Amino acid sequence: MIRAYKFLMRPTVGQTAALGEMLRDHCSLYNGALQERRDAYRHSSKMTVRYGQQSAQLKEIRAFDPQCQGRWSFSSQQATLRRLDKAFAAFFRRVKAGEVPGYPRFRSVKRFDTVDFPKDGDGCRWNAAPHDSVTRVRLQGVGHVKVHQHRPVVGKVKTISVKREGRRWYVILTADRAQPERLPATGSVVGIDMGIANFLADSGGEFVENPRHGAKAAAKLEAAQQGLSRCKRGSKRRRKAVEVVARLHRKVRRQRLDHAHKTAVNLVREHDFIAHEDLKIRNMSKAPTPKPDPEQPGRFLPNGAGAKAGLNRSIADAGWGVFLQILTAKAECAGREVMAVDPRNTSRQCPECGHTAKENRPTQEKFHCVSCGHRAHADTVGAINVLRAGLVRRDANQA
Repeated sequence: MIRAYKFLMRPTVGQTAALGEMLRDHCSLYNGALQERRDAYRHSSKMTVRYGQQSAQLKEIRAFDPQCQGRWSFSSQQATLRRLDKAFAAFFRRVKAGEVPGYPRFRSVKRFDTVDFPKDGDGCRWNAAPHDSVTRVRLQGVGHVKVHQHRPVVGKVKTISVKREGRRWYVILTADRAQPERLPATGSVVGIDMGIANFLADSGGEFVENPRHGAKAAAKLEAAQQGLSRCKRGSKRRRKAVEVVARLHRKVRRQRLDHAHKTAVNLVREHDFIAHEDLKIRNMSKAPTPKPDPEQPGRFLPNGAGAKAGLNRSIADAGWGVFLQILTAKAECAGREVMAVDPRNTSRQCPECGHTAKENRPTQEKFHCVSCGHRAHADTVGAINVLRAGLVRRDANQA
């Protein structure tokens, strides 16, 4: 089982400068490899430069520029070239699927924030000084950097990544650990229905409030963005304004993650089986299609884009996708089972008589069956139907 750990690094002033140079040189390598691929295609559309060819050139590049490219780990540079190769693979996949291709772009130094080390001990070493009371990570060309390790790393460290977030530096580890002990069985099963008014409702009639961290910080973010827009590009004031905006976004992201972790932990501890809707969040948050006015060419009819934009912000603020990923990971560690089911008509089908109709849900919160008269909260009804569908699917898989 692979698990990731993220720890804050505390580099010295000299190490901070070296980390910045490491990102700069890897960014230069990425852009140079991208330029080579672009030039090869322009020279001949049938000519393709692949990862193997570019990786074979690394020895010559390092020998030609020992002060920059030659001082860093060979494996980390290979990982940077693999990142570019993955970007091109995703580009061609989108082309074949008929989606918006999105050709790989050049990266600026400000937007190149991560360097990967594919193997612990190859250009990097986790906790290289075990006799010291302070945890450290050794990075080639940087040295031994102090790390604030707030929890133990269980298992063997496989890969190490260094990431910059604003003025902070983090080390991200992936460790291969054995299957942990399962939590004691509770005999409880639950279905959950994700929403906007409430973060989720379960089949037992309980609700988890939606914290709306993004909406609460919207005023501060708006003021910070306005201050940023008034700053001259390249100025010191603009750099400070960018840091303020990034700090506010970082705080909202942490609050959202904290809420998702706590909610997922409670569900995993209390229930053996958890069913949820298989939400297509990307499709749900798409902008509405424009409606051309047939009578006035070049003009468009109202399509509810304003209201849909507000709904899209609420969906993004709730963070359903992140929560479901965390829930699945924690359930796997605890030996619990998580099942995704088809969300269609889960809040329109009566749990008592099975009648399905749009009229069963007159408002966002109320459910009133037009056939048998059953009344309940619409989200609770949806959670009950999700649980029933999940149990049916589980039994079918076991059979």
